[in-house]
Amino acid sequence: MTTTTPSRPPTPSGPSGPMATTGRAAAPDLARGGMLLLIALANTTVYLYGREQSTGGFHPLDGSTLDRIVQALLITTVDLRVYPMFAFLVGYGLWMVHRRQLAAGRSARQARGILQRRNLWLIVFGAAHALLLWGGDVLGAYGFTGLVIVGLFLRRRDRTLWIWSAVGTVLLLALAALTALGALGALAGESVPESAGLPESAGADIALTGPVAAALARIAHWPLQVVVLQGPLGMVVPVAMLLGILAARHRLLEQPARHRRLLALLATGGIGIGTLGALPHALAHLGVIGGLQEVLWGFAPWQMVTGLLAGIGYVAVFGLLGALVDGRPAGRVRSAIEATGKRSMTSYLLQSVLCAPLLAAWGLGLGEHLHSTTMALVAIGVWLVTVVVAVQLERRGRRGPAETLLRALAYRRPRRGAGGSEAGGGAASARAVDGTAPGRPAADR
Repeated sequence: MTTTTPSRPPTPSGPSGPMATTGRAAAPDLARGGMLLLIALANTTVYLYGREQSTGGFHPLDGSTLDRIVQALLITTVDLRVYPMFAFLVGYGLWMVHRRQLAAGRSARQARGILQRRNLWLIVFGAAHALLLWGGDVLGAYGFTGLVIVGLFLRRRDRTLWIWSAVGTVLLLALAALTALGALGALAGESVPESAGLPESAGADIALTGPVAAALARIAHWPLQVVVLQGPLGMVVPVAMLLGILAARHRLLEQPARHRRLLALLATGGIGIGTLGALPHALAHLGVIGGLQEVLWGFAPWQMVTGLLAGIGYVAVFGLLGALVDGRPAGRVRSAIEATGKRSMTSYLLQSVLCAPLLAAWGLGLGEHLHSTTMALVAIGVWLVTVVVAVQLERRGRRGPAETLLRALAYRRPRRGAGGSEAGGGAASARAVDGTAPGRPAADR
């Protein structure tokens, strides 16, 4: 494992707490703000309950021609594409926080401690989110995976991160190949396993009319979400987070002009492969390919692998946008999306606050009466509401409430030792509390 060998204490470069909301590179915030629209489009399809749905997702099997077009677009561009993008940005953010703590004078141990406290509190936030509103919560999964990533990989060299990312991808490809063979066998006359499709508990709370029963259903499903579906055992999230850390070490989104060619390659290749990889799902869902259950079950892992590539491709698109706008005055649209990206966790949670009581059966139950097109419009409207809220907070110079609470918990004030010295890390001090300099890890050079 690579360790940091400091040479001499640096001059503190600023406060060791969270990054300020000004003087930031455009691309990371643009990516987060745009990602939240895709999250809204992906999550609201779950609320279309009370009708027959696709085996490999929550899209209804009926609808008008326009509905079917919307379903096909969501399957090829959104489904299983957004959460890898989210995970990549989470990994990117982990390294940004780590680098900032070292630059401010924290020791490597203290910087990791802050990250791990953030991850632990993300799990707590995710549990509350799942219990109260949304069974598909990802905060807990990313917090749990973050604990693993920070503990095992944060200070490893780039080469090690590349190797383990490749290992995770190969495992996903192997799973994809095995299930594809199973699907071909099913189409040839063999039966599909009873476990084919999504877990029965996924979205099961949406159609429940009792709030307590729905909450119990969500929290019962949440551990599977945290550990397997969008957690470390699912492979997609840890691979995306490792790649996000690698990208942050080389400032892919903070200095996008230097990486324009790579970003263009990732954008075209990732999104192109991701779209092609989703076509079997889309064609089967539309009835172009027969054997709906067999096709969707067999190609689900391919959807995951290609979704990983598509998610990274989306990030690269925002990196290219950042290269175009960095150094230029921000217009209203860009400022609004960036404001939303700065408050991504608040905006993500606000989506559930707006959607769940209105759309779920235990609330007003409007989801039963909507269709794919109208639900997509609802998703866009919900995202626009979160943008308006973020803009108002930006004008007042205030962070999002979720970010404020998380940072207060993670960047706690230091304890005082017997001699009055600071014994722990906190946001109040910019000095190296142990008198050592962090320097720069070899992986960040």
